Amino acid sequence: MNSPLTFRSYILITTSLLTLGLSISCRHAQNPVVTSAPSPALSIESSTVSATPAHSSAVPSKPSYASVHVAGPYIAMTFDDGPSKTLTPRLLDILKQRGIKATFFMLGENVEANPDIVKRIAAEGHEVANHSWSHPPLNKLAAGGLDHEIGDTTTAILNASGTRPVLLRPPYGATTNTLDHFFKTKYGLQVVLWSVDPLDWKYHDSERVKSVILKETRPGSIILSHDIHKTTVDAMPATLDALLAKGYKFVTVSQLIAMEQPEPLKSQTVKSQAAIPNASHQNAILTLTGKAEP
Repeated sequence: MNSPLTFRSYILITTSLLTLGLSISCRHAQNPVVTSAPSPALSIESSTVSATPAHSSAVPSKPSYASVHVAGPYIAMTFDDGPSKTLTPRLLDILKQRGIKATFFMLGENVEANPDIVKRIAAEGHEVANHSWSHPPLNKLAAGGLDHEIGDTTTAILNASGTRPVLLRPPYGATTNTLDHFFKTKYGLQVVLWSVDPLDWKYHDSERVKSVILKETRPGSIILSHDIHKTTVDAMPATLDALLAKGYKFVTVSQLIAMEQPEPLKSQTVKSQAAIPNASHQNAILTLTGKAEP
């Protein structure tokens, strides 16, 4: 008599427990529990895996660079419009003899004509960069023209060297802040201009090339020249030796940008025409401290 009663009780208890468990599960599904953050040990471990950024996070990247504020005698030598079938290999020999790395802003049509030279440029540690396909002013082109001039040049450089360029120098320096942002977002290219220009394309004078570069170069300079002019390549041995004697150290443009340091605040006075409470129509001289002086 006791056995059936005990079995029936067991069934009722089990059914009640199952019903209670189902109810709890439903409530958790409607109101999920927020788990805590990963443990510090896991966070530290994952942070050590991240690669070193190409640009210091302490200094925001600029739309374009003509020079870079660096802590040290670092400069970047750049060569445009090549590669030249005869002159660029000679220039590469000059650079190799001195252990100097440079940046080559190349035209797509010349890359297509001289892929072996492009491959050598990259293999010897120089930076390959985009200078358009045929040297038009990019600010005059429509989107389709830009895809050819920039996109096709990047593809040609990648195919010849195995390296995708990350820098663009617009021909003639013809660009705007809007275009600079467009080039970076659509093509992944940082715009680079220059701070030293010996006008070697205009004056085919080796001594002048050397003189201007030595006079105007400063730490952080980006030096423009062209490896398609014989007089420029002729000037390079003496120019590079003189720069080395001055203590300058040569890096690629991307390396130079990665070295960028915040520029120190300079004491300056800014005149403000803004209205000041209780002093309408008065000029205020605002210093960096934010205090108005009479």
